[in-house]
Amino acid sequence: MRAEVKLKGILTYRVITSGHYRGTVGALLVYDITRHVTFENVARWLKELRDHTDQNIVLMLVGNKVDLRHLRAFPTGESSGFAERENTFFMETSALEALNVENSFTEVLTQIYQVVSLKALDIGDDPASIPRGQTINIGKDDVSADKKGGCCSE
Repeated sequence: MRAEVKLKGILTYRVITSGHYRGTVGALLVYDITRHVTFENVARWLKELRDHTDQNIVLMLVGNKVDLRHLRAFPTGESSGFAERENTFFMETSALEALNVENSFTEVLTQIYQVVSLKALDIGDDPASIPRGQTINIGKDDVSADKKGGCCSE
């Protein structure tokens, strides 16, 4: 019975967290370069993000604490290789020294802007899409285009 309660709690947590991903356009997956176990969790978080978000989500893998080079537990090459295989951006940072922190956010935001812009262009080029906020005159006999007050006023 105790296992059922625990399982129920886990399922509830999953339902709540999947709702948090709705509308997500970008994410930074940060791990601690001095603790290998934090990198081991990256694959799980990456899978969860990909399962619950749009396929065009911008993802960046961030190795933090490069100021602690002497304690490094995970090589840069393995991290960058993983990022390349998973088609994510990669950067190493030091929050303590403010090294590449702003750059990582700027890069993700720039990529998000490009993705959103491309989506807007794709929609704009679609002849089936109706432009919002513009009047479309179908012909001279169309009285619906002359109505005032929106689509539902009489």
